[in-house]
Amino acid sequence: MRVLIIEDDKKLAKIISGVLADEKIHSDITNDGDTGLEAALRGAYDVAIIDWMLPGRDGPSICRSIKAARLGMGLLLLTARGQVEDRVAGLDSGADDYLVKPFSFEELLARIRALSRRAAAAAGDAWELRVGSMVLDLKAHSLRRAEKAIDLSKTEWELLELLMRHADQVMPRQNIINYIWSYDAAIKPELVDVYVSYLRKKLDMNGLLDPIQTVRGIGYLLESKNA
Repeated sequence: MRVLIIEDDKKLAKIISGVLADEKIHSDITNDGDTGLEAALRGAYDVAIIDWMLPGRDGPSICRSIKAARLGMGLLLLTARGQVEDRVAGLDSGADDYLVKPFSFEELLARIRALSRRAAAAAGDAWELRVGSMVLDLKAHSLRRAEKAIDLSKTEWELLELLMRHADQVMPRQNIINYIWSYDAAIKPELVDVYVSYLRKKLDMNGLLDPIQTVRGIGYLLESKNA
């Protein structure tokens, strides 16, 4: 599971991220509404935890934009507002659930798990990604290309998952860094090139084209017609 935390209280955001890490849940943090929406629209998350009051766009505005993009992620709105009309306004904006501050982390985790299950059910077969001849089984953590099993390292897996989820879309190197190593990591773009090279070697099969195209000066693109 991948969770996006959009919270301007940096201390609270780090605490939530730590609680999620204890449950083996990967999370990324953004601290303002505009950056948060930009991260969410990349579509790489199962659940977004969104504070109501944020610099830039507010939480309900972010919820409306994410729902309009039909990304299928669960949206949990955090707020200090506990009145019924506030809860209704939050849910009407597109939020799937609503949690009033202060809250217990046990309840937060329970709601995140529920949202993740709901999003998976709505997506149908959420355990498999298929692009061309490649099948990424998210449950068994296995990859097949033209029915041949391919072993991947953790980083190679995350890179391929991101490219497959955004097949035929250009993925900038910085977006890849944010997805795999998080926003706080001091990672040079050249490291992305190294892992793309590793991945290409493992995907190289007789009679099949290289599905990963380099977009010079920007990043990479997984072409479904060559996959």
